[in-house]
Amino acid sequence: MKKEQKNYAKLLVNKGLNVQKGQTVIVRAAMDQIPFVEEVVRLCYKRGAKKVTVEWLHQPLEKIDYKFCSEQTLSDIPEWEQKKFDYLADTLPAILYIESDDPNGLAGIDQKKVAKVRQNRYPIVRAYRDKIENKYQWCIAGVPGEKWAKRVFPEAKKKEGINKLWDAILFTSRADNDDPVAAWEKHNADLKRRCSYLTSLRIKRLVYKSSNGTDFSVGLIDGGRFAGGEELTLSGIPFNPNIPSEEVFTSPKAGDAEGIVFASRPLSFRGELIENFSMRFEGGKVVEVHAEKNEELLKTMISMDENAAKLGECALVPFDSPIRNSGVTFLNTLYDENACCHLAVGEGFPECLIGYENMTLEECREKGINDSIIHVDFMIGTADLSIDAVTDDGVVPIFREGNWAF
Repeated sequence: MKKEQKNYAKLLVNKGLNVQKGQTVIVRAAMDQIPFVEEVVRLCYKRGAKKVTVEWLHQPLEKIDYKFCSEQTLSDIPEWEQKKFDYLADTLPAILYIESDDPNGLAGIDQKKVAKVRQNRYPIVRAYRDKIENKYQWCIAGVPGEKWAKRVFPEAKKKEGINKLWDAILFTSRADNDDPVAAWEKHNADLKRRCSYLTSLRIKRLVYKSSNGTDFSVGLIDGGRFAGGEELTLSGIPFNPNIPSEEVFTSPKAGDAEGIVFASRPLSFRGELIENFSMRFEGGKVVEVHAEKNEELLKTMISMDENAAKLGECALVPFDSPIRNSGVTFLNTLYDENACCHLAVGEGFPECLIGYENMTLEECREKGINDSIIHVDFMIGTADLSIDAVTDDGVVPIFREGNWAF
Protein backbone atom coordinates (compact mmCIF):
# COMPACT_ATOMS: atom_id res chain seq x y z
CA MET A 1 0.00 0.00 0.00
CA LYS A 2 1.09 3.54 -0.73
CA LYS A 3 1.87 5.91 2.11
CA GLU A 4 -1.22 8.03 1.33
CA GLN A 5 -3.47 4.97 1.51
CA LYS A 6 -2.00 4.00 4.90
CA ASN A 7 -2.56 7.56 6.12
CA TYR A 8 -6.14 7.32 4.89
CA ALA A 9 -6.65 4.11 6.86
CA LYS A 10 -5.23 5.85 9.93
CA LEU A 11 -7.62 8.76 9.37
CA LEU A 12 -10.63 6.43 9.34
CA VAL A 13 -9.54 4.65 12.52
CA ASN A 14 -8.28 7.64 14.51
CA LYS A 15 -10.60 10.44 13.37
CA GLY A 16 -13.50 8.65 11.76
CA LEU A 17 -14.17 6.01 14.41
CA ASN A 18 -11.89 7.32 17.16
CA VAL A 19 -11.52 3.75 18.45
CA GLN A 20 -11.35 3.64 22.25
CA LYS A 21 -9.13 1.37 24.30
CA GLY A 22 -10.92 -1.89 25.07
CA GLN A 23 -13.68 -1.23 22.52
CA THR A 24 -14.87 -3.83 20.03
CA VAL A 25 -14.88 -2.84 16.35
CA ILE A 26 -16.80 -4.12 13.33
CA VAL A 27 -15.59 -3.46 9.78
CA ARG A 28 -18.14 -4.06 7.03
CA ALA A 29 -16.52 -4.20 3.60
CA ALA A 30 -16.70 -5.80 0.18
CA MET A 31 -13.85 -7.97 -1.05
CA ASP A 32 -12.31 -5.34 -3.33
CA GLN A 33 -9.58 -4.04 -1.03
CA ILE A 34 -8.46 -6.83 1.26
CA PRO A 35 -5.01 -5.28 1.95
CA PHE A 36 -6.69 -2.01 2.96
CA VAL A 37 -9.04 -3.79 5.34
CA GLU A 38 -6.08 -5.66 6.83
CA GLU A 39 -4.37 -2.32 7.48
CA VAL A 40 -7.52 -0.93 9.11
CA VAL A 41 -7.78 -3.95 11.41
CA ARG A 42 -4.11 -3.64 12.35
CA LEU A 43 -4.53 0.04 13.20
CA CYS A 44 -7.64 -0.65 15.29
CA TYR A 45 -5.64 -3.06 17.43
CA LYS A 46 -2.83 -0.53 17.73
CA ARG A 47 -5.40 1.93 19.08
CA GLY A 48 -6.28 -0.59 21.78
CA ALA A 49 -9.31 -2.33 20.30
CA LYS A 50 -10.36 -5.41 22.24
CA LYS A 51 -11.58 -7.37 19.20
CA VAL A 52 -12.01 -6.45 15.54
CA THR A 53 -14.48 -8.40 13.42
CA VAL A 54 -14.70 -8.09 9.64
CA GLU A 55 -18.04 -8.76 7.98
CA TRP A 56 -17.36 -9.40 4.29
CA LEU A 57 -20.04 -8.39 1.79
CA HIS A 58 -20.39 -9.28 -1.90
CA GLN A 59 -22.92 -7.43 -4.05
CA PRO A 60 -23.38 -10.24 -6.65
CA LEU A 61 -24.47 -12.59 -3.85
CA GLU A 62 -27.09 -10.08 -2.76
CA LYS A 63 -28.40 -10.04 -6.33
CA ILE A 64 -28.56 -13.85 -6.39
CA ASP A 65 -30.44 -13.90 -3.08
CA TYR A 66 -33.09 -11.52 -4.37
CA LYS A 67 -33.47 -13.58 -7.54
CA PHE A 68 -33.89 -16.99 -5.92
CA CYS A 69 -35.04 -16.48 -2.30
CA SER A 70 -38.69 -15.97 -1.52
CA GLU A 71 -39.92 -12.70 -0.07
CA GLN A 72 -40.91 -14.55 3.09
CA THR A 73 -37.46 -16.09 3.54
CA LEU A 74 -35.67 -12.78 2.97
CA SER A 75 -38.06 -11.04 5.37
CA ASP A 76 -37.48 -13.49 8.19
CA ILE A 77 -35.17 -12.41 11.02
CA PRO A 78 -34.15 -15.67 12.74
CA GLU A 79 -33.48 -15.88 16.45
CA TRP A 80 -29.68 -15.91 16.01
CA GLU A 81 -29.84 -12.61 14.08
CA GLN A 82 -32.04 -11.01 16.74
CA LYS A 83 -29.57 -12.16 19.40
CA LYS A 84 -26.81 -10.51 17.38
CA PHE A 85 -28.79 -7.26 17.38
CA ASP A 86 -29.14 -7.53 21.16
CA TYR A 87 -25.40 -8.16 21.54
CA LEU A 88 -24.52 -5.10 19.43
CA ALA A 89 -26.93 -2.94 21.43
CA ASP A 90 -25.32 -4.12 24.66
CA THR A 91 -21.66 -3.77 23.58
CA LEU A 92 -21.91 -0.70 21.28
CA PRO A 93 -18.98 -1.51 18.96
CA ALA A 94 -17.52 1.15 16.69
CA ILE A 95 -18.59 0.30 13.14
CA LEU A 96 -16.71 1.20 9.94
CA TYR A 97 -18.65 0.89 6.69
CA ILE A 98 -16.35 0.71 3.66
CA GLU A 99 -18.14 1.29 0.36
CA SER A 100 -16.82 0.02 -2.97
CA ASP A 101 -19.81 -1.51 -4.78
CA ASP A 102 -20.82 -1.04 -8.41
CA PRO A 103 -23.32 1.88 -8.35
CA ASN A 104 -25.51 0.00 -10.84
CA GLY A 105 -24.67 -3.50 -9.65
CA LEU A 106 -28.19 -4.50 -8.63
CA ALA A 107 -29.85 -3.46 -11.88
CA GLY A 108 -32.45 -5.97 -12.96
CA ILE A 109 -33.64 -7.16 -9.55
CA ASP A 110 -37.25 -6.80 -8.46
CA GLN A 111 -37.12 -3.52 -6.55
CA LYS A 112 -40.68 -3.94 -5.31
CA LYS A 113 -39.57 -7.20 -3.71
CA VAL A 114 -36.61 -5.41 -2.12
CA ALA A 115 -38.94 -2.73 -0.79
CA LYS A 116 -41.35 -5.30 0.65
CA VAL A 117 -38.53 -7.18 2.38
CA ARG A 118 -37.29 -4.00 4.02
CA GLN A 119 -40.79 -3.10 5.14
CA ASN A 120 -41.28 -6.56 6.65
CA ARG A 121 -37.95 -6.49 8.53
CA TYR A 122 -38.25 -2.88 9.67
CA PRO A 123 -40.16 -3.29 12.97
CA ILE A 124 -37.42 -5.46 14.48
CA VAL A 125 -34.55 -3.53 12.87
CA ARG A 126 -36.02 -0.23 14.02
CA ALA A 127 -36.23 -1.42 17.65
CA TYR A 128 -32.51 -2.23 17.50
CA ARG A 129 -31.62 1.07 15.85
CA ASP A 130 -33.58 3.00 18.47
CA LYS A 131 -31.56 1.31 21.21
CA ILE A 132 -28.20 2.42 19.78
CA GLU A 133 -29.18 5.85 18.42
CA ASN A 134 -26.33 8.33 19.12
CA LYS A 135 -24.62 5.88 21.50
CA TYR A 136 -21.78 4.52 19.34
CA GLN A 137 -19.17 5.73 16.87
CA TRP A 138 -19.57 4.94 13.20
CA CYS A 139 -17.96 6.05 9.98
CA ILE A 140 -18.75 5.57 6.29
CA ALA A 141 -15.89 5.82 3.80
CA GLY A 142 -14.96 4.46 0.40
CA VAL A 143 -12.24 2.45 -1.29
CA PRO A 144 -12.10 1.78 -5.03
CA GLY A 145 -13.85 -1.31 -6.32
CA GLU A 146 -13.00 -2.54 -9.79
CA LYS A 147 -16.55 -2.22 -11.15
CA TRP A 148 -17.12 1.09 -9.36
CA ALA A 149 -13.94 2.48 -10.93
CA LYS A 150 -15.02 1.25 -14.36
CA ARG A 151 -18.39 2.95 -13.95
CA VAL A 152 -16.77 6.28 -12.99
CA PHE A 153 -13.90 6.09 -15.51
CA PRO A 154 -15.31 3.96 -18.36
CA GLU A 155 -12.51 4.77 -20.81
CA ALA A 156 -9.67 3.80 -18.45
CA LYS A 157 -8.06 0.39 -18.23
CA LYS A 158 -8.67 -1.54 -15.01
CA LYS A 159 -5.55 -0.58 -13.06
CA GLU A 160 -5.61 2.99 -14.34
CA GLY A 161 -9.25 3.40 -13.36
CA ILE A 162 -8.67 2.08 -9.85
CA ASN A 163 -5.68 4.40 -9.40
CA LYS A 164 -7.68 7.39 -10.65
CA LEU A 165 -10.48 6.59 -8.22
CA TRP A 166 -7.96 6.22 -5.39
CA ASP A 167 -6.57 9.66 -6.23
CA ALA A 168 -10.07 11.17 -6.23
CA ILE A 169 -10.99 9.54 -2.91
CA LEU A 170 -7.79 10.68 -1.21
CA PHE A 171 -8.14 14.23 -2.54
CA THR A 172 -11.80 14.64 -1.56
CA SER A 173 -11.15 13.07 1.85
CA ARG A 174 -8.32 15.51 2.60
CA ALA A 175 -6.01 12.51 2.85
CA ASP A 176 -3.54 13.31 0.05
CA ASN A 177 -1.05 14.88 2.47
CA ASP A 178 1.31 13.89 5.28
CA ASP A 179 -1.14 14.58 8.11
CA PRO A 180 -4.82 14.00 7.22
CA VAL A 181 -5.83 14.04 10.89
CA ALA A 182 -4.53 17.62 11.28
CA ALA A 183 -6.30 18.59 8.04
CA TRP A 184 -9.57 17.26 9.46
CA GLU A 185 -9.14 19.06 12.76
CA LYS A 186 -8.94 22.33 10.80
CA HIS A 187 -11.89 21.35 8.59
CA ASN A 188 -14.02 20.35 11.60
CA ALA A 189 -13.33 23.71 13.23
CA ASP A 190 -14.59 25.55 10.12
CA LEU A 191 -17.76 23.44 9.96
CA LYS A 192 -18.37 23.99 13.68
CA ARG A 193 -18.12 27.77 13.22
CA ARG A 194 -20.70 27.72 10.43
CA CYS A 195 -23.02 25.47 12.43
CA SER A 196 -22.88 27.83 15.41
CA TYR A 197 -23.73 30.86 13.27
CA LEU A 198 -26.66 29.18 11.51
CA THR A 199 -28.06 27.82 14.76
CA SER A 200 -27.83 31.30 16.32
CA LEU A 201 -30.09 32.73 13.58
CA ARG A 202 -33.04 30.62 14.80
CA ILE A 203 -34.16 30.15 11.22
CA LYS A 204 -37.88 29.71 10.60
CA ARG A 205 -37.69 28.77 6.94
CA LEU A 206 -35.20 28.14 4.13
CA VAL A 207 -36.04 29.33 0.60
CA TYR A 208 -34.23 27.81 -2.42
CA LYS A 209 -34.13 29.17 -5.98
CA SER A 210 -32.11 28.12 -9.03
CA SER A 211 -32.31 28.73 -12.78
CA ASN A 212 -32.85 25.00 -13.41
CA GLY A 213 -36.38 25.39 -12.05
CA THR A 214 -35.84 24.74 -8.34
CA ASP A 215 -38.28 26.95 -6.41
CA PHE A 216 -38.75 25.52 -2.95
CA SER A 217 -39.16 26.36 0.72
CA VAL A 218 -39.05 24.28 3.89
CA GLY A 219 -39.86 25.01 7.52
CA LEU A 220 -37.34 24.36 10.29
CA ILE A 221 -38.00 23.18 13.83
CA ASP A 222 -38.18 25.67 16.69
CA GLY A 223 -35.28 24.60 18.91
CA GLY A 224 -33.41 22.91 16.08
CA ARG A 225 -29.69 23.14 15.45
CA PHE A 226 -27.23 22.69 12.61
CA ALA A 227 -24.58 19.99 12.72
CA GLY A 228 -21.66 18.95 10.55
CA GLY A 229 -18.25 17.32 10.63
CA GLU A 230 -17.32 15.93 14.03
CA GLU A 231 -20.13 14.60 16.21
CA LEU A 232 -20.34 13.31 19.79
CA THR A 233 -21.87 10.14 21.17
CA LEU A 234 -24.16 10.58 24.16
CA SER A 235 -21.21 9.55 26.33
CA GLY A 236 -19.08 12.35 24.83
CA ILE A 237 -16.81 10.46 22.42
CA PRO A 238 -16.03 12.52 19.27
CA PHE A 239 -16.08 10.87 15.84
CA ASN A 240 -16.55 11.75 12.17
CA PRO A 241 -19.44 9.73 10.71
CA ASN A 242 -18.74 10.59 7.07
CA ILE A 243 -15.37 10.88 5.36
CA PRO A 244 -15.48 12.90 3.19
CA SER A 245 -17.98 15.49 4.46
CA GLU A 246 -18.46 19.10 3.43
CA GLU A 247 -22.00 19.55 4.70
CA VAL A 248 -23.65 21.61 7.39
CA PHE A 249 -27.08 20.08 7.92
CA THR A 250 -30.25 20.11 9.95
CA SER A 251 -33.48 18.16 10.07
CA PRO A 252 -36.44 20.27 8.94
CA LYS A 253 -39.94 20.13 10.36
CA ALA A 254 -41.61 17.04 8.96
CA GLY A 255 -44.61 17.93 6.85
CA ASP A 256 -43.65 21.54 6.09
CA ALA A 257 -42.29 21.81 2.54
CA GLU A 258 -43.61 23.43 -0.63
CA GLY A 259 -42.43 23.75 -4.21
CA ILE A 260 -40.29 21.86 -6.68
CA VAL A 261 -36.64 20.77 -6.69
CA PHE A 262 -34.57 19.44 -9.59
CA ALA A 263 -31.73 17.00 -9.00
CA SER A 264 -28.34 18.17 -10.20
CA ARG A 265 -26.59 14.78 -10.05
CA PRO A 266 -27.61 11.14 -10.59
CA LEU A 267 -28.73 9.14 -7.56
CA SER A 268 -27.57 5.58 -6.91
CA PHE A 269 -30.39 3.97 -4.95
CA ARG A 270 -30.24 0.28 -4.03
CA GLY A 271 -27.72 -0.51 -6.71
CA GLU A 272 -29.50 1.30 -9.57
CA LEU A 273 -29.12 4.79 -11.02
CA ILE A 274 -31.94 7.34 -11.06
CA GLU A 275 -31.13 10.19 -13.44
CA ASN A 276 -32.45 13.66 -14.35
CA PHE A 277 -35.30 13.74 -11.88
CA SER A 278 -37.47 16.23 -10.00
CA MET A 279 -39.73 16.17 -6.95
CA ARG A 280 -42.69 18.44 -6.27
CA PHE A 281 -43.74 18.99 -2.64
CA GLU A 282 -47.18 20.01 -1.49
CA GLY A 283 -48.45 20.02 2.07
CA GLY A 284 -45.07 18.87 3.32
CA LYS A 285 -44.61 15.76 1.19
CA VAL A 286 -43.67 14.68 -2.32
CA VAL A 287 -46.79 14.54 -4.47
CA GLU A 288 -45.21 14.23 -7.93
CA VAL A 289 -41.93 12.91 -9.35
CA HIS A 290 -40.42 12.69 -12.80
CA ALA A 291 -37.22 11.01 -13.95
CA GLU A 292 -35.65 10.30 -17.34
CA LYS A 293 -34.28 7.02 -15.96
CA ASN A 294 -35.83 4.75 -13.30
CA GLU A 295 -38.88 6.85 -12.51
CA GLU A 296 -40.67 3.79 -11.12
CA LEU A 297 -37.81 3.16 -8.71
CA LEU A 298 -38.08 6.77 -7.56
CA LYS A 299 -41.80 6.28 -6.94
CA THR A 300 -41.07 3.08 -5.01
CA MET A 301 -38.52 4.93 -2.89
CA ILE A 302 -40.92 7.66 -1.72
CA SER A 303 -43.71 5.17 -0.99
CA MET A 304 -41.74 2.92 1.35
CA ASP A 305 -43.88 4.10 4.27
CA GLU A 306 -46.21 6.94 5.17
CA ASN A 307 -43.33 9.32 5.94
CA ALA A 308 -40.90 8.38 3.15
CA ALA A 309 -42.17 11.27 1.03
CA LYS A 310 -41.38 13.82 3.76
CA LEU A 311 -38.01 15.51 4.28
CA GLY A 312 -35.54 14.36 6.91
CA GLU A 313 -32.56 16.56 6.10
CA CYS A 314 -31.50 19.88 4.57
CA ALA A 315 -27.76 19.97 3.91
CA LEU A 316 -25.77 23.03 2.87
CA VAL A 317 -22.67 22.33 0.78
CA PRO A 318 -20.75 24.95 -1.22
CA PHE A 319 -20.58 24.36 -4.97
CA ASP A 320 -16.90 25.21 -4.65
CA SER A 321 -16.21 21.97 -2.74
CA PRO A 322 -13.35 19.47 -3.15
CA ILE A 323 -15.77 16.85 -4.47
CA ARG A 324 -17.25 19.11 -7.14
CA ASN A 325 -13.82 20.59 -7.93
CA SER A 326 -12.42 17.11 -8.51
CA GLY A 327 -14.49 16.98 -11.68
CA VAL A 328 -15.58 13.44 -10.78
CA THR A 329 -19.16 12.24 -10.50
CA PHE A 330 -18.68 9.32 -8.14
CA LEU A 331 -22.14 7.77 -8.62
CA ASN A 332 -22.01 7.17 -4.88
CA THR A 333 -24.09 9.29 -2.52
CA LEU A 334 -21.38 9.52 0.17
CA TYR A 335 -19.28 11.54 -2.27
CA ASP A 336 -21.81 13.14 -4.60
CA GLU A 337 -23.91 14.53 -1.73
CA ASN A 338 -20.82 16.49 -0.67
CA ALA A 339 -20.41 18.05 -4.10
CA CYS A 340 -23.27 20.50 -3.58
CA CYS A 341 -26.37 21.22 -1.53
CA HIS A 342 -28.71 18.31 -1.03
CA LEU A 343 -31.93 17.24 0.60
CA ALA A 344 -32.95 13.86 1.99
CA VAL A 345 -36.35 12.24 2.08
CA GLY A 346 -37.13 9.94 4.97
CA GLU A 347 -35.71 9.71 8.47
CA GLY A 348 -34.50 12.79 10.30
CA PHE A 349 -31.81 13.21 12.95
CA PRO A 350 -32.76 13.62 16.63
CA GLU A 351 -29.32 15.13 17.27
CA CYS A 352 -30.45 18.16 15.25
CA LEU A 353 -32.49 19.29 18.26
CA ILE A 354 -30.94 21.36 21.04
CA GLY A 355 -31.05 19.23 24.18
CA TYR A 356 -31.91 16.02 22.30
CA GLU A 357 -29.82 14.04 24.80
CA ASN A 358 -32.50 14.73 27.41
CA MET A 359 -35.39 13.71 25.16
CA THR A 360 -36.84 10.36 24.20
CA LEU A 361 -37.02 9.46 20.52
CA GLU A 362 -40.78 9.86 20.73
CA GLU A 363 -40.37 13.42 22.05
CA CYS A 364 -37.92 14.23 19.23
CA ARG A 365 -40.43 13.00 16.67
CA GLU A 366 -43.23 14.98 18.30
CA LYS A 367 -41.15 18.14 17.83
CA GLY A 368 -40.90 17.47 14.09
CA ILE A 369 -38.10 14.96 13.43
CA ASN A 370 -39.33 12.69 10.64
CA ASP A 371 -39.53 8.95 11.24
CA SER A 372 -39.17 6.65 8.24
CA ILE A 373 -37.72 3.37 7.03
CA ILE A 374 -35.50 5.24 4.55
CA HIS A 375 -33.04 8.13 4.48
CA VAL A 376 -32.04 8.99 0.91
CA ASP A 377 -29.94 12.03 -0.01
CA PHE A 378 -30.27 13.64 -3.44
CA MET A 379 -28.31 16.56 -4.81
CA ILE A 380 -29.92 19.86 -5.85
CA GLY A 381 -26.98 22.31 -5.69
CA THR A 382 -26.06 24.33 -8.78
CA ALA A 383 -23.61 27.10 -9.64
CA ASP A 384 -26.36 29.71 -9.28
CA LEU A 385 -28.34 28.32 -6.33
CA SER A 386 -29.48 30.93 -3.82
CA ILE A 387 -30.76 30.12 -0.34
CA ASP A 388 -32.34 32.63 2.03
CA ALA A 389 -33.11 32.14 5.70
CA VAL A 390 -36.35 33.61 7.02
CA THR A 391 -35.88 34.70 10.64
CA ASP A 392 -37.74 36.82 13.18
CA ASP A 393 -35.40 39.66 12.25
CA GLY A 394 -35.90 39.39 8.49
CA VAL A 395 -34.32 37.57 5.56
CA VAL A 396 -30.65 36.53 5.81
CA PRO A 397 -28.72 35.39 2.72
CA ILE A 398 -27.14 31.96 3.28
CA PHE A 399 -26.04 30.98 -0.25
CA ARG A 400 -25.35 33.06 -3.32
CA GLU A 401 -24.11 31.71 -6.65
CA GLY A 402 -23.96 28.23 -5.16
CA ASN A 403 -21.63 29.14 -2.29
CA TRP A 404 -21.70 30.47 1.27
CA ALA A 405 -22.85 34.08 1.59
CA PHE A 406 -21.09 34.49 4.95
